[in-house]
Amino acid sequence: MTRRKVLVIGAGGTLGRAVVAALAERHDVVAVTRSSDPGVDLGVPQQIDTLFDAVPDADAVVCTAAGVQLAAFGTLDDAALAQALHAKLFGQIALLRRAASRLRDGGSVTLTGGRFDGVLPGGSAGALANAGLEAFVAQAAPELPRGLRVNVIAPGWVQETLDGLGLRGPKGTPAREVARLYVAAVEGAMSGQALRVAA
Repeated sequence: MTRRKVLVIGAGGTLGRAVVAALAERHDVVAVTRSSDPGVDLGVPQQIDTLFDAVPDADAVVCTAAGVQLAAFGTLDDAALAQALHAKLFGQIALLRRAASRLRDGGSVTLTGGRFDGVLPGGSAGALANAGLEAFVAQAAPELPRGLRVNVIAPGWVQETLDGLGLRGPKGTPAREVARLYVAAVEGAMSGQALRVAA
């Protein structure tokens, strides 16, 4: 297994910490949060440029940072919808666009979407962002230069997140199990795929 330098954005979150731990067993990981040095806010494209300037020799980038707050459909006016999609969809697209010219040849980008069974109250903006991200990744993958790859992870419910929210209804997947999908995306050969936890 070739040892890689991997940027993990969102490394301070529940899923991000699990991904850092899983990747660090075999790779050199640079853990990135909004407050780390270097740090990044995906909603500010210039900070993505600054991150790649600080780590110019990365082989891969993994993003676990993007999230969308639940909001009732009636509250999603134009401004609220744009804000909900800003980091989850457009921020990750901005990350991929910059990574395409900054990663080493043959590198990879792994983004985070989501997929939930049935209707999730307040989840319309998230559903739009997730579906848009999967469609974008599928179409963008063959356009990437220099043997670069891109995939998106659709983790569904993470058990630790449910526990933290005090929710007992849906069944989640432990973060360490979801993290294996990110490792597979970094180390594998697939591109343009949406990877999900096996049922």
